[in-house]
Amino acid sequence: MEHEELLVLLRRVATGNQHAFNELYGLTSGQLFAVALKMLKNRDSAEEAVQEAYVSIWYKADYYKEGQGTVLTWMVSIVRYRVLDMLRSKKVRKEDTLTDENILELGSEDIEESQYDIKIETCMNELEQQQRQAIHLAYFNGLSHSEVMAHLNLPLGTIKSWIRRGLTSLQRCLGL
Repeated sequence: MEHEELLVLLRRVATGNQHAFNELYGLTSGQLFAVALKMLKNRDSAEEAVQEAYVSIWYKADYYKEGQGTVLTWMVSIVRYRVLDMLRSKKVRKEDTLTDENILELGSEDIEESQYDIKIETCMNELEQQQRQAIHLAYFNGLSHSEVMAHLNLPLGTIKSWIRRGLTSLQRCLGL
């Protein structure tokens, strides 16, 4: 998927062109859904996040600024912000409903998952900044190596090396 192709479509979407929006959706929805699903781990919530993100993309298409990353990166960031809002909202609602009785009902699985998330975050923070950024773009934002290369404006070999070394360090840190 070429940045130029998406840029042309996004510019047409900014003028209210529904056909261009449908085309943009067809080209990008799979990647955006993958990002949302990976973050939310729930198909229904991921579909909701992607739907809300596309509504935002429809209304804010003219906000995209060329030169500040690719169109796909911009769209992924909209999905990620929507997912983060959903997660924060869910966490707040969960905290609001905690009582002495239902605190005991919290599953150990949630606690183990939370501890694992903290361990991953700790290990990610131990990586070099370039490795961390490349891994975030590739695995948390769902970008391909080529898209990471375009986003960071660096050679593909450099990107692949950063990701490979970063993943090796993560494996070591996580004890895998």
